Amino acid sequence: MAKATEEKIIVGVDGSDASIEALSLGFRLAQALGTRLEAWGCWEYPVGYEGYLTMGVEGFAHEAEEHLEQALAKAFGPERPRNVSARLVHGSARTSLVEGSRGASLLVVGRRGHGGFAGLLLGSVSAACVSHAHCPVLVVHPPRLEEPGT
Repeated sequence: MAKATEEKIIVGVDGSDASIEALSLGFRLAQALGTRLEAWGCWEYPVGYEGYLTMGVEGFAHEAEEHLEQALAKAFGPERPRNVSARLVHGSARTSLVEGSRGASLLVVGRRGHGGFAGLLLGSVSAACVSHAHCPVLVVHPPRLEEPGT
């Protein structure tokens, strides 16, 4: 019997090395599981921009879309795999990814490493996803740089 909805893996993409690694790992898992992968680029207006909303969202959305496409190109090269799609989402990454997890079999996010006081001020998307997602969450660290002489 077929499922009502097709299973998918969602990967949160912000262009960081950790999110590129999350895309690569999410793709390998999607291939192994026979599911599709959605790369989500979430964006918001910058703080203080509210007074200038009459200028429109096109510039912000376009820039976010470019970052998403660049991340996909870094992860997959010029040919995007057939089971990979991109989705640009207007909203905070925390809220959007947690809400999106309702329809996913797995959520994959990168961990950029903002710890300590900066992490408390900025908040952590990966921590919010782990705490509140509606499906399993995989947090991926950025690739390690090789130490000279190792």
